[in-house]
Amino acid sequence: MNSPAIVGRGVTEGARMFREWFASLTEAPQRGRPAAYVFVMGSFNELLLAFDMAPVFPEINSLQMAVRRVAHEYLNEAEDYGYSPDICGYVKADVALQLRKGRHPMGVIPKPDVAILTNACNTYLKWGEIWERMHGTPVVTVDIPGSRASGRQTWPGDPDFERDRIYVERQIRELIAVLERVAKKKFDVDRLRETMGHANAMSRSFKQLIELNRSTPAVFNAVSEGTVYLGVANGFRGTAAGAAYFRDLVEEMSYKAANGLGTINEEKHRLVFVGVPCYPIFRRFNELFSEWGGAFVSSTYLWFASGGAGLGWQYDLSRPIESLAEGALIGVRHAMDCMFFQDRALIDLIDPYRVDGVVFHGIKSCRTTSTGLSDTRRVLGERRDIPSLLLESDMMDRRVVSEAQMKNRVDAFFEGLASRKLARTSA
Repeated sequence: MNSPAIVGRGVTEGARMFREWFASLTEAPQRGRPAAYVFVMGSFNELLLAFDMAPVFPEINSLQMAVRRVAHEYLNEAEDYGYSPDICGYVKADVALQLRKGRHPMGVIPKPDVAILTNACNTYLKWGEIWERMHGTPVVTVDIPGSRASGRQTWPGDPDFERDRIYVERQIRELIAVLERVAKKKFDVDRLRETMGHANAMSRSFKQLIELNRSTPAVFNAVSEGTVYLGVANGFRGTAAGAAYFRDLVEEMSYKAANGLGTINEEKHRLVFVGVPCYPIFRRFNELFSEWGGAFVSSTYLWFASGGAGLGWQYDLSRPIESLAEGALIGVRHAMDCMFFQDRALIDLIDPYRVDGVVFHGIKSCRTTSTGLSDTRRVLGERRDIPSLLLESDMMDRRVVSEAQMKNRVDAFFEGLASRKLARTSA
């Protein structure tokens, strides 16, 4: 296969699939498909698809508003309705979306027939209460035990893990009973095995994809292109189309790695991104780094927002419900670890990815991903001699995004990186 046919295919195909996905959400009520509102950390997509439900990701809906530069219209409407400027921008954008009867730049989002939450983010719990008040939506919260301490995860075979697994499994069986009532359909375990098989294939490829960026130059930008991949990983988890997409993506990135093709023309600095991107100026935000030859080779975002796909976890299809509980426990726990114990995740990335610097992005309206960034930065500096940059803006609200101020800090960061490399070369 020649390079023009394969290079860039992942981004193009991802955009096409997402247009079709939003069209399918628009058509869901006419097709009699109940809509389930879910989140990127613990969506249970495999189970929902087994009931032929339409999974709706409010986080992705809100993200798309920001990227398409219409978020301010939704934020203003929610604030006029009474929501504080200080709370999560994703929530406010969704509130306005509900007030507009689902009208979104990419289609019409159906009302929720059921909402499924996890405790991975405390905002999820209050967000679900909004849908209860607005639509009378039944809300199911699945409580996933997190790590008791940094580096203290338990795994299958450990008695503590088994107790946690049983706790989650019992909640999943209660969830199945709720879904049977909402979907008016009996649970089909063979259909669940099928969707979990597709999720297995996707997870294998997703893990390979992340590891391929150890290549020099990096074959994809973990922030810009990575956001496209995350969207497909969530929206198409448990589908044949999603599994095929990531199989083809690994083929594309393997080709680029084998032929020395990078995500930017001249890679000078290899960076890791921490947090959620700045969507109101998404393209420009990335240009601030790429113009200096900075390539984002990895990000904590690829881990905590991938629905557990980053681990490559494989379900045991001979015992699907038990294994679904194991996968939820391991995947959601890892997502929480990547926010609460980020120092360990970052330190583990430095050598395999040959990292030159770390960029922390604190955002006004998400305490879950932004709390403790300064402490993590300090710990990273103490344990590894890696320069870092802390930026502050938002993932939705353009009123608190100062591009000029951000550029000054980014320029100073790269000047420091360049001086550091020069000093090492001269030593």
